[in-house]
Amino acid sequence: MKRIQKALAGLMTISIVLSVCSCTAGKVPSGDRKVNSDASKPEFQETSLPEPTTPDPTATPTPVSGPTAVPTPRPVFDGDITNFTMFTTMYGNEKSDDNEIKKIIAEMTGVYVEEYWLRGQTESEAVDAIIASGECPDFIYTGSSNVKLYENDYLIAWDDYLEMYPNLKELYSEEQWDKFRQEDGHIYWADVFENYYGKDTSTLHNEQAFWIQVRVLEWAGYPKIETLDEYFDLIERYAEANPYMPNGDPVIPYTCLCEDWRYFCIESAPLFLDGYANNMCVGVSTENGIKNPKVVDYNTTETAKNYFKKLNEEYQKGIIDPDFAVQNYDEYISKICTGRVLGMSDQYWDFAYSAMGSFEETQYAENGDPYSLSGIGCDYVPLGLVAKNGMSQRYHTYSHDINVDAGIAISTNCVDPDKAFKFLSDLLDQDIHDLRFWGIEGVDYLIDENGSYYRTPEMRINWSDSNYKDSHSCEYSYMPQWRGTSRDGINCMMPAEQPSEYKASLPEAVVKCFDAYGVNNYVEFIGSEEVVPEPWYPLWTWSNNLTTSTPYGAVWVSIGECKHEWLPKLVMSKNFNTDWKSYMTYYEMCDPQVFLDAAQAEVNNRI
Repeated sequence: MKRIQKALAGLMTISIVLSVCSCTAGKVPSGDRKVNSDASKPEFQETSLPEPTTPDPTATPTPVSGPTAVPTPRPVFDGDITNFTMFTTMYGNEKSDDNEIKKIIAEMTGVYVEEYWLRGQTESEAVDAIIASGECPDFIYTGSSNVKLYENDYLIAWDDYLEMYPNLKELYSEEQWDKFRQEDGHIYWADVFENYYGKDTSTLHNEQAFWIQVRVLEWAGYPKIETLDEYFDLIERYAEANPYMPNGDPVIPYTCLCEDWRYFCIESAPLFLDGYANNMCVGVSTENGIKNPKVVDYNTTETAKNYFKKLNEEYQKGIIDPDFAVQNYDEYISKICTGRVLGMSDQYWDFAYSAMGSFEETQYAENGDPYSLSGIGCDYVPLGLVAKNGMSQRYHTYSHDINVDAGIAISTNCVDPDKAFKFLSDLLDQDIHDLRFWGIEGVDYLIDENGSYYRTPEMRINWSDSNYKDSHSCEYSYMPQWRGTSRDGINCMMPAEQPSEYKASLPEAVVKCFDAYGVNNYVEFIGSEEVVPEPWYPLWTWSNNLTTSTPYGAVWVSIGECKHEWLPKLVMSKNFNTDWKSYMTYYEMCDPQVFLDAAQAEVNNRI
């Protein structure tokens, strides 16, 4: 049995594996192969890139016989394949052992990675089990627990390897890499997302929003929705008029998540409703100028009280999922998978990659007619709700935040660290990067006479099919990757950001919605104020690392415990005003000013 399986299955008394419906997370795992690659890779110099071309999506591109402006294909690896293991503390689906592109990558690099995903546990529980067992996989990705592994001497420092592999080093500037350094001065992991090569080509809002299904907006004639009252009024009216799914299941007008660290789904909304940026731990007011910022406790504002009062009213009406307070992440995702959930507040990355892979699959209505969830408009678009009409909002941040807490690491148990780091570097070579995200030329995409990649309708359908992805595509989704423009200066690193492909790959109902509102993508749809982030942004890089070792860290932990207990109570309360006063009493007992003073000091220090 694999080491990682023993660590997670043998030590966890709560390791109940829950099925996350038939959803796909677009992630990957496993195998045992023999094949070939050359250790020397073509070097790519940073150049001034031309603007990516935007082919006419209505035109029929002319395929060419081979790639243009891409690296010369490498020879296959001449030697035995090394099999590594990887554990990711996110929910995902394992790929087929015979996954076609995973085999090709193994032939090119000499490495095959067997991936495992979180099942029926929290990240903290899984990492604690690994530490207790002493059995750590070769690669590990965590959202916030890498520091635990570092403190227990389970991670290999990256410093020397960054000098050996320019592909890895160019992910960040020297200043950015320094942010990953731990107390001993070394780097032990790296965030794999939000790395842009060349031009920023963002089309997706990957952050917090109040999400709503496009069918709800279409039913109402695509109205302008700005406030919480307008949002819930629309959901109420739609649910009353359309109470059931085509298969007869009742809709769930609104749900939310309160489990573990993901309780940000319910607790952080007041911060955004008041127009603040995503600092997560506090709001920061610049009313007196950017040189005189003042932290604001968003937990105690009038907006916070009104928000929870509104949730309470909707709960009493039966609009909010009655199980919201006790459901775990598996159950939450399972509900979204069914298309029954009309709306929720969440960060896109927290639900979409785990829940929406099944939206294109054929289902059957009560009368036997086939349909898909995307076909009936169950895909979600983001609304940047505010406390009052006319306010500006900053749900979307026009910068690419480095999450210095999360990332991929290589463990001291790794069977061949040199080869593991080389593999991470190889994954960033353009030919392999294209394989990961575009697929195989002639099978998954074609190239027109201008060198632009494109897909046929059939290729797009294949790439969105969960069975096809299981047996064919291999993104290695939690390993280093680029967004932005390709090294050829023509294409995008990610198909979803290729101008000609982006809109063609969207569900028809989403395209119709965008057209109705006069926008081209999710970033434009949410319409956040475009401002350069302040020097203290994002403060969550500070608060995420707080522990009880400091007075303000202890207060921060107490505040979290208080909110975990009280926020669900407020939503379900039979006497909201009385319970709000009780909540405020207990909240003040945490002595939040100690934390707020520390947050203010951190803001001042970053100016």
